[in-house]
Amino acid sequence: MEKEAMIALLKRTDPRRIKFINRYQKSLNYYFNKNDITNRNNGESKTNSEGKDDILRRADNRVSSNFHQLLVDQEVGYVATIPPAIDVEDDNLNTEIKKTLGDNFNLRMNQLVVDAANAGMAWVHYWLDEHDQFRYGIVPPGQVTPIYSNDLDNKLLAVRRTYQELNPDNGKYYKVHEYWTDKDVTVYKSESYDYTDLVPMDDRFPIYDVSTGDEVGSSNVMKHKFGRVPFIRFKKNEYARPDLLKYKGLIDVYDNVYNGFVNDVDDVQQVILVLTNYGGEDIDEFKKTMKIDKAVKFESTGPGDKSGLDKLTIDIPTEARNSLLDITKSDLFVEAQGIDPTDFATNNATGTAIKMLYSHLELKASMTESYFRDSLNELVRAIMQWLNVSDYEGRKINQKWTRTAIHNSLEDAQVISQVANYSSDESIAKANPIVDDWQEEMKNRRDDEVNRDGYSNPDNLNNLNGNEDD
Repeated sequence: MEKEAMIALLKRTDPRRIKFINRYQKSLNYYFNKNDITNRNNGESKTNSEGKDDILRRADNRVSSNFHQLLVDQEVGYVATIPPAIDVEDDNLNTEIKKTLGDNFNLRMNQLVVDAANAGMAWVHYWLDEHDQFRYGIVPPGQVTPIYSNDLDNKLLAVRRTYQELNPDNGKYYKVHEYWTDKDVTVYKSESYDYTDLVPMDDRFPIYDVSTGDEVGSSNVMKHKFGRVPFIRFKKNEYARPDLLKYKGLIDVYDNVYNGFVNDVDDVQQVILVLTNYGGEDIDEFKKTMKIDKAVKFESTGPGDKSGLDKLTIDIPTEARNSLLDITKSDLFVEAQGIDPTDFATNNATGTAIKMLYSHLELKASMTESYFRDSLNELVRAIMQWLNVSDYEGRKINQKWTRTAIHNSLEDAQVISQVANYSSDESIAKANPIVDDWQEEMKNRRDDEVNRDGYSNPDNLNNLNGNEDD
């Protein structure tokens, strides 16, 4: 892409990009427990019993509640602790795909769910390294601005990726702007907000002589062989909306009521004495007299006189605030489709009771899984393309997602035992509550069957070959 076209593209996509980043940053703030209640403290939760000039209302405590992080991590732990098992109905190919996805595939799935919950979508970028090995990584959502077609296919046409890098020569940061298409990537850099200093990063990609393999130069353009834009979007829901938008108001209400409660507790300890017709010289004399004599002298002005000592205190509407906190918290977990940890107070819950407790979380997790399935299929197909699988586009891909939840393992085992005679070994292995990897379980069962039949015993092998002595 030429410089003028790149500048026009950057300016045209900036409003959408900035709006997205601001929304994403708000979710990150709440995820890191920097709720709006802490804005005056630069995002830090603080207690301050002397924060206001008001005589009666001096406390200004600002402590944020970490509900958003709890709700996001709750879903992450539930749906992505155990990575999805991929099956393309070819054991050798399954092994290659699992190897390419890597040992940290579960951690990457965790991060994808966190990003999608906070931004409404997460992004995976894949490429080939210098050894022609397939690699993939998670790109922070704030760096990616996608460009889609306007037809019903909503095809990804290109991706703008913008991020910062440090210039070691002058210690200043500059922005790198990558423009990815289905054929190549073009890279520019700039420091100004209006891109007047935009220049190509001509040293970004080395150029090699095909015949000799020697490096003969560099360029800001690199071609790739994927035939598609090597970015995959993992949407959280149909409209790619962050989870926080559903319940931010309830978190803010809870923070306001809770901190108001704490402020009242601090302020109620501050008793203001009201002296009427005090007979002393000054307040220091009053304090000294109270401390030594435990009595104070007042001057009377006659009948109806109101001379004396009164005190101003603050009444705390405890019952009303407790009720409001409970209602807000209950509504919060309903709107967020999460589980209140205090609901696990009962022990020995039946499987049905546990399922009811997880019903809202399961609904949210199932929605996340349904949108992640298509994206994960796209990543697997990219891997199969790299592995030169001829039918990578049309090959059937099976995904087995496993939930991580508190459950009654005894009931699960009893159900399996009752249907074992009517189910395949594969189905039993997948449903076994003590099995994490059903494919590994099937392999172990086959090995056990071989050992039981005697194939690993040389003497038995002789028997099977008809060499047993008469």
